[in-house]
Amino acid sequence: MKIDAVRAYLLSYPFAEPIHLPFFGGERTLVKRDAMFIRVATDDGIVGYAPGPGSLFASQAIEQTIGPFLQGRTLADPDALRIRFLEGPGTDPALAKIYCSVEIALYDLLGKARGLPVSELLGGRVRDRIRLYGSAGMYMSPEAYAAEAAAIADLGFRAYKVRPALGPDGDVEAVARMRRAVGPDFDLMVDAHTWWRMGDRNYSLKTVEELARSMAEHRIAWLEEPISPDDHAAYQELKQKDIVPLASGEHEPSEDRYLDLILTQAVDYVQMDVCCQGGYAMGRRLFAEIARQGLRFAFHSWGTALEVAAAAHLGICWPEQVVEWLEYPCYSTPTRAGMYPFPLAAEILRDPLPLDHGDLVVSRAPGLGVTVDESVTDRYPWVPGPWSFFRTDSPAEVRAVTGDHSLPWDRSAALGY
Repeated sequence: MKIDAVRAYLLSYPFAEPIHLPFFGGERTLVKRDAMFIRVATDDGIVGYAPGPGSLFASQAIEQTIGPFLQGRTLADPDALRIRFLEGPGTDPALAKIYCSVEIALYDLLGKARGLPVSELLGGRVRDRIRLYGSAGMYMSPEAYAAEAAAIADLGFRAYKVRPALGPDGDVEAVARMRRAVGPDFDLMVDAHTWWRMGDRNYSLKTVEELARSMAEHRIAWLEEPISPDDHAAYQELKQKDIVPLASGEHEPSEDRYLDLILTQAVDYVQMDVCCQGGYAMGRRLFAEIARQGLRFAFHSWGTALEVAAAAHLGICWPEQVVEWLEYPCYSTPTRAGMYPFPLAAEILRDPLPLDHGDLVVSRAPGLGVTVDESVTDRYPWVPGPWSFFRTDSPAEVRAVTGDHSLPWDRSAALGY
């Protein structure tokens, strides 16, 4: 079975009008959402798919370097192909990371050829389902957060993640209102990445600690990225105070930095986006270390249903005491609550993912067990440029965000919008 062709398809869903989300010290503007799917075909007609980072850099890397490397090679052992790539073009860390996204498609291919689900190629599943947290809640009023939390609970989820950005008093009020709306047995996660993106109004470490104590009274499941993710020492200091569980990881740039986060026990929950930050191989290595350190893992998954499916196959190879959570982004529709519309996220698959009482039930069909609808390339053509912008009042500047969640900012695109 030889690899015949490798393609990367960039996709965009532009909003009819820019979405303006004020926060304490500035405003975030969303102009579109991007995505990618990777298609790898063999000479005998089998096709494998993978999600990838929705960026032009990643697409060009696949088309110009990774695809030509793979074309004509025999697919028998993805690990062997990866090692050869890492010894060649993959000495560039950025290319190595993108290759690991493409490798998910190789596993999908191999699973289809052998009649096995991807989970069995990754060591074997130990369970058939993984717990989801419904992720939405973007820069709203306390009342709106509470209403959305209740709506997400009504959809069957047992957990909800929000992104507060109202200032210290408003953030605590939002958590209090959400707890009253959903009752005591529903998990609430607080993603506080805005707290260190406010420019001169960034929360001090003292304020972060005070907020952690106030939110702990409302039994949040974790506090995510309340401090710049680069400052592992500050996370260690906060964690040692044992106020509330801490989570971080989606902005870690390398395996070495992940290991520092894990081995110093700077957080309770380690997070990773499989598609953007190192793929299955790095995930398997990190999970083993997370287990040894007595920590837990929660997938960051902020794209399409294809990304959720790909992550799940890795997660169910570990017990829930190690890999506990998988993020499920909840996008709005005319009849369903969510943060904003992104129909491409669901339409990339022909059939919806099977959800059951807040869990994803992972298919035992060959490969990833999902069918990609390639017609999305016609309905959602790529729109160049960043998808999101942060404007701060002080200093007065704009920063752009691209499709790669492991990058805090795209400084090359920070001149305006």
